[in-house]
Amino acid sequence: MDHYIDIRLRPDPDFPEPMLMGALYNKLHRALFDLESNAIGVSFPLCKHGVRARSLGGHLRLHGTQASLEQLMAVQWLTGMRDHVSVSDALATPANAKHINVARKQFNTGSPSRAKRYAKRHDISEEAARDIYAKVAEKRIELPFVQISSRSTQQRFCLFIEHGKPQEKAVAGTFNHYGLSSNATVPWF
Repeated sequence: MDHYIDIRLRPDPDFPEPMLMGALYNKLHRALFDLESNAIGVSFPLCKHGVRARSLGGHLRLHGTQASLEQLMAVQWLTGMRDHVSVSDALATPANAKHINVARKQFNTGSPSRAKRYAKRHDISEEAARDIYAKVAEKRIELPFVQISSRSTQQRFCLFIEHGKPQEKAVAGTFNHYGLSSNATVPWF
């Protein structure tokens, strides 16, 4: 994780920022999936938390080695987005940068199908399971998210993204095809 590329959304009167970030992130996911890459992480320096303010912002930062970032950029994955973004070169990560884990966070949303499966697994009535899930669904989700289409399953879903607390030491590991990891860190600056 010694290099990074900054991708910033340009203001657009026709498309809101979350829509553009969703399109950009979907393109990134497809490229990482097609490359079978597990060496590129992401962060969102302008993300905001809170039920009313949650947003990934207009700044996506890619982290990796110079070679892995150049390999990604060589596949022209930004086709169709060039008018909406400004892209930096692969730059060296600042030596004094802290590190942060950026991970997917999943929530029980209380869907009827989940309640039905829960009832079956725990040998309780569906009504009791719905009551249990109703309490879970009352929780307000404060994390930013993006609507994404999975390249492997073709399913569309909300991908909630959580930035951990900054720390002094890097944690090595691999990243999924969304650029996220349950344990590895990326530089944070």
